Amino acid sequence: MQKHWTYKPLPEEGEVAELQQQLNVSSAMATLLWQRGIYTFDAAKHFFRPSLKDLHDPFLMRDMDKAVDRVSAALNADEKILIYGDYDVDGTTAVAMVYGFLKKKHVNLLYYNPDRYTEGYGVSKQGIDYAKEQGVSLIISLDCGIKSADKVAYARSLGIDFIICDHHEPGEELPEAVAVLDPKRKDCIYPYKELTGNGVGFKLLSALCQTRGWEWAELEEYLDLCMVSIASDIVPITGENRILAFYGLQKLNSSPRISLKALMNVAGTQGEMNIESVVFTIGPRINAAGRIRHARAAVELLLSEDEDEAMELAYAIQKHNTERKGLDARITEEALDLIKRDPWLYEEAWSTVLYKEDWHKGVIGIVASRCIENFYRPTIIFTKAGEDYAAGSARSVAGFDLYGAIEACSEHLIQFGGHMHAAGMTISIDKIEDFRKAFDEEVKARLLEEQRIPVITVDLEVHLSELTPKFHKVMKQMSPFGPENMQPIFVSHNLRARTAQVLKEKHLKMEVEQGGLSFPAIGFGLAPEFYKEVVSGRPFSMAYSLEENHFRGNTTQQLFIRDIKLA
Repeated sequence: MQKHWTYKPLPEEGEVAELQQQLNVSSAMATLLWQRGIYTFDAAKHFFRPSLKDLHDPFLMRDMDKAVDRVSAALNADEKILIYGDYDVDGTTAVAMVYGFLKKKHVNLLYYNPDRYTEGYGVSKQGIDYAKEQGVSLIISLDCGIKSADKVAYARSLGIDFIICDHHEPGEELPEAVAVLDPKRKDCIYPYKELTGNGVGFKLLSALCQTRGWEWAELEEYLDLCMVSIASDIVPITGENRILAFYGLQKLNSSPRISLKALMNVAGTQGEMNIESVVFTIGPRINAAGRIRHARAAVELLLSEDEDEAMELAYAIQKHNTERKGLDARITEEALDLIKRDPWLYEEAWSTVLYKEDWHKGVIGIVASRCIENFYRPTIIFTKAGEDYAAGSARSVAGFDLYGAIEACSEHLIQFGGHMHAAGMTISIDKIEDFRKAFDEEVKARLLEEQRIPVITVDLEVHLSELTPKFHKVMKQMSPFGPENMQPIFVSHNLRARTAQVLKEKHLKMEVEQGGLSFPAIGFGLAPEFYKEVVSGRPFSMAYSLEENHFRGNTTQQLFIRDIKLA
């Protein structure tokens, strides 16, 4: 697929000289920092050395005082509390964290995750009925609830209070809960708006620690779960998220909890974990429980404190993940075939909206992402979810406000929720065609022409000689990488392939050379497109990131190829 290379702005001559001198780094490294808004020694110190002391006061969040008062009253009166969380990684890690932490303080505690297929996303009537049956008087919802005004009202009619910890965009009216903790509330002055649902739960526990004199060190034990939610929910790795992710990764790599260690074992991970490896190994396995069976299995694993039990649960989840991969591959193939066989969808549409009643609901979000890899446009995949309605999962392309486009077509939907990059919805099956046309019109009106081509954002043009071990060592300290602090992408020109081979019929492995200096390079899935060109001997330009390869106990530098353009 053709890709467009854009280049980040560069500083004026002399702008980074002082930073370069103060930090004793190369001009290229000083430029990378400047591009991230780091202009002074003090700013660099905060960036390279994140501190838990820089976390914001949790009581800056609207309703935090009300939430703490209500939880404290429940603890003091020995009320039964239900911890309710969504079925994805953010929701399940949040439940494991809040339940695991509070269980050491309060025995009268239950947890609940809805069934993806019978209850759907968010707070469900079944969950509230379960709470009533169990004698619960307080529900703390995590990663859901901000759009559950009707369910909160139903719970109140049964004598059950609600505290909502959410991070999704609120609707016009907030639920009438005891407390609604969501930094995206328009009336909330909390300085950092990009916390995960788990992160909001972490702030509630922080506030309880402050108020009740609980040891902060006990809460720090859950930073790894907080980090997994940040990595898997694809939120910006800035501000508080950067601090929480930094210390969560430290814990994961030094003393991982039994459950995460078990997941890494079954995944066969090697070397030090980073945000990307969490996204591709831990995240999908936790998600697989809710996609294929029930999210409760993921929470049971995350709460496990016995190594044998954790390994047994991890292997069960690994089976779910293998099953998920098979479904994902089959349904993606069917979806791509539907696009190619529909002339309007293939040639004229600016969006993809597909429906097939027998597609597995647990993987339609993944299939939407796979479709974007092949047809780069906003995509929604629907499958039958009830007698006359369908559930949909939507994914966006870079920079496009998917949520806004869906909201503009909401007259065709039963309900919807999400954010700029991803969303979920339900719709009457007989309305799908109307929605498809309306959504495509909205996309055509809102999507810029340049957003129709995948973009590679390049940080710097460099010569291979600049990629010294010292440069790489400092660059690694810029991690954790993720949205708004992405791993730097470099471009080098006038390269040639000293050697090149095809691995597994699709991956391109090379030794690239520039001015007598060579580096190993790997490009996954790039062999069909570029192998013949690079072995022809023609010089080329390459966009890549600088990474480490861990193989049989050895760690070496290698270039991870993003794209190639022939000279």
